[in-house]
Amino acid sequence: MPTKKKPQAAPDERRREILGTAAEVFAAQGYNATTVRKIADEAGMLAGSLYYHFDSKESMLEEILRTFLDELWSGYDAVLDAELGPRQTLEALVTESFREIDRHRAAVAIYQKEAGQLAAQQRFEFLAESQRRFEETWLTTLERGVADQVFRADLDLRLTYRFVRDTVWVAASWYRPGGQHRPEEIARQYLAMVLDGIAER
Repeated sequence: MPTKKKPQAAPDERRREILGTAAEVFAAQGYNATTVRKIADEAGMLAGSLYYHFDSKESMLEEILRTFLDELWSGYDAVLDAELGPRQTLEALVTESFREIDRHRAAVAIYQKEAGQLAAQQRFEFLAESQRRFEETWLTTLERGVADQVFRADLDLRLTYRFVRDTVWVAASWYRPGGQHRPEEIARQYLAMVLDGIAER
């Protein structure tokens, strides 16, 4: 009796699977240390077969980072278009950030480790532009909060921005999708600490 062949994934689905595998390998080993052969091995295919889907590991990395940033900015733009107050905007941006960590944990880890070096390459110039927009978005929100007397005027806003940014995005180093806490719950806890502190009042 003939054995049934395992149904093959559609090309687009297989492409997404390969990108997911590549993202995990890049995040764990670093971009420079990762070879096409390593990605192919982790994806369960021959290195030559990988070139059917992508022409280089640079192409894979670019698509991983662009997909993450496109989704991030789609969420951020929706928050900004809502024209909320500064505190509500900050809360929504933090929450959206944790949702993106949940969706693209490996891509966030790659971005944190590699963006500074990659942005110097013409192919990855979009990383520098995204960073500029990111900083402008958060600083503008903080400045509105001070102007509206929602945030303290004695704070160094650039230092505050860096603290909030790093506090949120470092979570990619330990967060695992499907864990005990949903991203929205983690965002709520982080916001409580950032906005209200941890000391008993």
